[in-house]
Amino acid sequence: MLCAANPAILRRGPDIPPAAMLNVPHITGLQRLATEQWHLAAGSDPPTTSALEHLALEQHRANFDLWHREDQARDPHATDSTISGVKRSIDKLNQRRNDLVEQIDELLLKATRQNSTASLHSETPGLIIDRLSIMALKLFHTHEEAHRSAADQEHRVRNRARLEVLKEQQLDLACCLEDLWADIGAGRRRFKLYQQMKMYNDPNLNPVLYEASTQAALP
Repeated sequence: MLCAANPAILRRGPDIPPAAMLNVPHITGLQRLATEQWHLAAGSDPPTTSALEHLALEQHRANFDLWHREDQARDPHATDSTISGVKRSIDKLNQRRNDLVEQIDELLLKATRQNSTASLHSETPGLIIDRLSIMALKLFHTHEEAHRSAADQEHRVRNRARLEVLKEQQLDLACCLEDLWADIGAGRRRFKLYQQMKMYNDPNLNPVLYEASTQAALP
């Protein structure tokens, strides 16, 4: 295992040139920096140096926007009209999030010569990058709650404890991705592109959509 006891995997940021096609510290650093910058009033995108980084940043942005739309959907004072609009936005963002996971995996598959007889890994690198993206958002917001001055001491202490668990989980997940990529490179494991095959957004597969379309076409 490359990083089992190496927290530096999470501290290295996008200023360090990637040593390989999939540089896990680079990806986690990019997610962390983007989360911080996007929460600023005039936040900008951190720079990327490869097609993979660009896709990972776009995918993280979809999760970032999704996170905050989910917050809005739980506003008890929001009108039904507002909630309806937010829910439609969440549906579109979730589709984009999953589409970008597929694009990440497609890019990695095209750039990698895999051992066709190696053990098949059920979770793809793109799916783990998605999980790391969500973890970066959890860490940022839990850190906020752990230091929110308006909250009581018990709230801050509870969230400091949660923060330590999340840090451990992030490191574990980053190590799993780094080990998986090393195994793929060494021919010990392989992965496939598993297309979503979602039906509810397809007007030809969702009966609510195609029946509504049929009704609208009737004279």
